[in-house]
Parts: sequence; structure tokens; C-alpha cells
Amino acid sequence: MPFFKGRLGLDTARVPQGDRHGVLWLSRGNLVVVSGTLRFITAGDGELAAGDYALPFQTVSCFVLQPGTTVSHDVFRLCARHGTGIVVAGTEGVRLYASMPFGPDASARAREQVRHWSDAHLKTLVARRMYAWRLGEVLPDADLTVLRGIEGARMKEVYKRQAESFGIRWGGRRYDRKDPERTDEVNQAVNHASVAMYGLAQVAVAVSGTIPQLGFIHEDSGIAFALDVADLFRDKVTLPVAFGALKNQRHDEPLERAVRRLAGKTFTREQVVAKMIDRIKELFGDDDGGGDEKRARPVPGLPGVGDVRGDPGGVHGPEPGPGGEGEDLDGAGGLVRRDGDDGHGGGDDVA
Repeated sequence: MPFFKGRLGLDTARVPQGDRHGVLWLSRGNLVVVSGTLRFITAGDGELAAGDYALPFQTVSCFVLQPGTTVSHDVFRLCARHGTGIVVAGTEGVRLYASMPFGPDASARAREQVRHWSDAHLKTLVARRMYAWRLGEVLPDADLTVLRGIEGARMKEVYKRQAESFGIRWGGRRYDRKDPERTDEVNQAVNHASVAMYGLAQVAVAVSGTIPQLGFIHEDSGIAFALDVADLFRDKVTLPVAFGALKNQRHDEPLERAVRRLAGKTFTREQVVAKMIDRIKELFGDDDGGGDEKRARPVPGLPGVGDVRGDPGGVHGPEPGPGGEGEDLDGAGGLVRRDGDDGHGGGDDVA
């Protein structure tokens, strides 16, 4: 789409996950309808220059509204009429607050999810596929409880190795569901990073038109499938964010804020939403490849599992150096600071 003055073309708009998914992220502005045209009026947010932009909503699958955005009733009416989704999220997707019912004008993906979820053999196959992507190897064809046990044992070593790479002493994973704050700072950082990743996964599930309650590894939660998707990124994104934020936290900054800042920055830089949507598509047979032919290579022993190591288009990106992530939380490489933001407390810029 060409870029015209006063029109926000998707080729130049801030779409971190790539135009192929048609998701447009907006912040710090007013989304309104003027004479039947959807317009975004912004004073500038560091990514998009100040101005009044006409939005090509017919070619957008979903708008993600971040902090500082207001929306009129007419916007919901117009988007609902044209099947364009609206998601209300935290900065860079670290939280999901609400979403307007929407999805592709087809039910094939959701039906495939139900078919795989309701068949015991296929459900185990999907779980093994997700574990293969995470662990880089195909686990045995076994009961889900056994697979969870194998994954748990492997992750103990992953936690320890990741923490040590950041110069952090790891004393084991401790989490009290009734009181998440009742633990040491290292585990608190992991908790905060996990919550941010869960929010982003909920955005990906909403955009992909899949059913959040139908998980393959997680079962009881109302966002079980989002938890499954989030866990695909635990060792390569969630843990480096947690340990990096803890290592580089400013003395006057609450830990949760430091983690959310680094999480948002990392999600955008690594285009995590795009990778989540790619994986969801691949799970249910309509993967578009994302322009990355390497992801089409099969894993021996488990049909349909793409290459899980050395894959720039998949979940396993390059390892960060010890303490490398988050070193510039307040620097030029981080989020743009707005006037009046003193960097203290839980301001809207990290909501």
C-alpha cells in the first residue's frame, strides 16, 4: 500500500509483527470516525509522528490500543461491521485488558483446535510438538503427566543455567499462587516476566481466532491455550527478561516496573507476537511460513514439527549475552520517555 500524506499506510506504520498478520499498534492518541473514515489523531508517541492519520481499517485484522489511547463508540461500530478486531493492551502488549469479539471470516482454525483438543491422540501429539519446539527434541509418546515431568526436570536446569549466565544465584523455583509476592526477588522477577508474557500470548490468541480455554498442556485456566503459547518462549524470552531486569534494575525503580519495561522492549524488538501467531497457525495446519522457508523443515519422528533450533523465524532466537538485555532500560535503546514521566512508580507508560 503506498503512503500518502495524511494516510497511515501499513508499509510505513508501526506494525512490529509484520504486515502479514495485519495487526496495528496505536498509543497516545484519539481513534475516531470522521465522515465514515477511521482516523487516528496523535501528538506523537516516539514511533509515530504527530498528525491526523486515516487508517485503512479494511486491510487491518486488529488494532491493539495501548496506554494513552481513547476511542469513540463509532469506532467499535465501524470495526464490528467490517470484522476488524480491537484489543486493549498494556504497553508493547505486556497486559491484555479487553478485546472485542472478532476473528477471521472463517472458523477453520478454531475447528481444527477443537478437533485436536477433543481427540486424546491428537491432543498428545500437539503437546509433544510444543515440547519439541521448546526443548529442541522430540519427547516420547507418553501420557501428558509423564511429559510434564520430563519438561519440569529439564526446566530446572534451564532456570539455573540462565540465572548463572546473568551472574544471579538461583535457589530454585518457588511460587505461591495465593501470595505470589511471598518469595525472593529472583522468583518475583520471573513471576512478573511470566505475567507480561501471558498478556502478550492472550493478544496472539485473540488475533489468531483460536479459543483461549482449550489448552493442550495447561488445562484448568480460562486462558489455558494462551499459557501454552507463552511457555514456548519461556527459556528464550521470559527468563532473560526476568534476570536481565533484575540485574540492571535502577535502585529507585520497583522491580515489577523494571521487568515490564524490559519485557515490552524485548517483545517489540524480537517481534514475539508475530512468532506466536506463526506457531499457532503451524499447530493447526495453516502456517503461512512467515516468509521463512527454514521453518518448514521437519523434525524426525514427529510429523509437522518445524526446525526448532537455529531458526530465526521461530521461537529460538539468539542467546543474549550475560546481563546484556536491559542494560539500557533508561537509555536511547529503551522506551521513549515522555514529558512529565519521572520514571517512578507504575505510570501509564508501562500499564
